[in-house]
Amino acid sequence: MDRVAKILKNYRLKNTSCRHDVLQILLNHDHAMSHADLESAVEDSYDRVTLYRTLKTFQEKGLIHKVLDDSGATKYAPCSDCSVEEHHHEHIHFKCNKCGNTVCIEDVTIPQIILPEGFSIEERNILISGTCNICNNM
Repeated sequence: MDRVAKILKNYRLKNTSCRHDVLQILLNHDHAMSHADLESAVEDSYDRVTLYRTLKTFQEKGLIHKVLDDSGATKYAPCSDCSVEEHHHEHIHFKCNKCGNTVCIEDVTIPQIILPEGFSIEERNILISGTCNICNNM
């Protein structure tokens, strides 16, 4: 059994060709991907709705999380250690101004933020933009 099939089995998901292909693509990229990126990657093998449903299922199961950046497109990246019960993917996202890729920076802690009375935090997202390590070395 390959890596993707094992992951799907561990998350109690049926190993459909779409799920297998989409998860394989996400795991093989070091940056977040939009729905349009995934559509291009699967080369019209699956319709738009099937891709949306696959992404929604993956997100609900804790396999992937949404990545916010300033492009306006929702992007997705694999979760490092989430589950159906708990998503704890509060980490920094970095968008490179040269290549346009957005990556998860897992090993930097988001600082504690104290909100005014009456406000409550449901999710924290921090986006930092600049030049990534790959573009800096070109």
